[in-house]
Amino acid sequence: MTIRLHDTNARQIRDFVPLTAGCVSIYLCGATVQAAPHIGHIRSGLNFDIMRRWFEYRGYDVTFIRNVTDIDDKIIKKSAEQGRPWWAIGYENERAFNAGYDALGCLPPTYEPRATGHITEMVEMMRGLIERGHAYEADGNVYFDVRSYEGYLELSNQDLDDLRQPSGDNETGKRDKRDFAMWKAAKPGEPSWETPWGRGRPGWHLECSAMAHKYLGTAFDIHGGGIDLIFPHHENEIAQAKAFGDEFAKYWVHNGWVTLSGEKMSKSLGNSVLVSEMVKQWRPIVLRYYLGTPHYRSMIEYSEESLRDAESAFARIEGFVQRVVEKAGPVEAAAEVPPAFAEAMDDDLGVPQALAIVHTTVRQGNSALAADDKEAAVARLAEVRAMLGVLGLDPLDPHWAGESDRGEDLHGVVDTLVRLVLDQRQSARDRKDWPAADAIRDQLNQSGLVIEDSPSGPRWTLGPR
Repeated sequence: MTIRLHDTNARQIRDFVPLTAGCVSIYLCGATVQAAPHIGHIRSGLNFDIMRRWFEYRGYDVTFIRNVTDIDDKIIKKSAEQGRPWWAIGYENERAFNAGYDALGCLPPTYEPRATGHITEMVEMMRGLIERGHAYEADGNVYFDVRSYEGYLELSNQDLDDLRQPSGDNETGKRDKRDFAMWKAAKPGEPSWETPWGRGRPGWHLECSAMAHKYLGTAFDIHGGGIDLIFPHHENEIAQAKAFGDEFAKYWVHNGWVTLSGEKMSKSLGNSVLVSEMVKQWRPIVLRYYLGTPHYRSMIEYSEESLRDAESAFARIEGFVQRVVEKAGPVEAAAEVPPAFAEAMDDDLGVPQALAIVHTTVRQGNSALAADDKEAAVARLAEVRAMLGVLGLDPLDPHWAGESDRGEDLHGVVDTLVRLVLDQRQSARDRKDWPAADAIRDQLNQSGLVIEDSPSGPRWTLGPR
């Protein structure tokens, strides 16, 4: 058994060999909490949640760090626009992110450090870089000298002569316009912290280098994030960390975007779809299916039609699970997933191929039910539960227990009304008035309800919209 991952730095899929046998250390660039999350933000956390679950299934002890960037230019700008403290905006949106991760079934990280809690570590890293000749102070700012680090731009595969480094306001005193800010001098009214070079605040890139060093040491296995972070963020992280003396990340893994009309989903473009609104319209487990089942490196073009397709696909899985439980009672997940599923997951987390095994097993289970082969149906459900558990999609998992199809408060009321109509249908069936019974069923179907006759009586679910 060898897990293989696409390493952005190597530009190929590599066998995963951990630094410490039996252990995996992962650092994921988490939320910048200037606003509430859209589904593009949550996709990254969800993709790496599946990675973590697969490593744990394979027997690894996983340390998973997902940071919070709670101070940056965007948060400060929002603070000025809204007339609210920067920390209040950050905390409010941090809670919104965590609510989104939880709603979609992401396991909590091992540690979730905030940038502002690690100023001391950042100062220590800057001091070391200045002493080694890789950084310098100017006008209260501290810059990294990109020409001092020979491996700069290897991750993004750019040419230094053609580089255009993003810069913020008041970044004065640079020796080279391509140098990047690790520390920004304080401006009136902005948050700041005391350092040997004057009061100021951290630059975005420094935060992650310092926090990865603190929680994972000088070397760790996997650094993850969206493809938009390859440059400048991850490139600059590497320069800081390695110039400081760390080996830093052995593998670089990046997930694709969620796009809308061909563009990356982002708040600045006004095309974001907030998680808090999406979970009101769609079941969270369906959203997880939609965002988590494409390959992590692929782009997802958002549309309601594709969400409806995901809803229908998951309904087929869930319907099989429910039918077997009704017939045979509770069924525990199998100890191991089918070999073909494991082979797909080992190959760069091939979730689409693994999901095909899930659906094949569901079809086999439905055939067993149709043949009244209870033993085979139970065996297939045990396999399905094992596979869904790895993907975080097991509808019988306690996390999803009590999840309503749409609108928990109304579910009981709707159920009572539907039961009354189903009683009328059953009366028609009892007197062998088949046209009347079929007419009632058809009317319910037209209203969006799917009626299934099970051994324990008729059962209703909401059909795909």
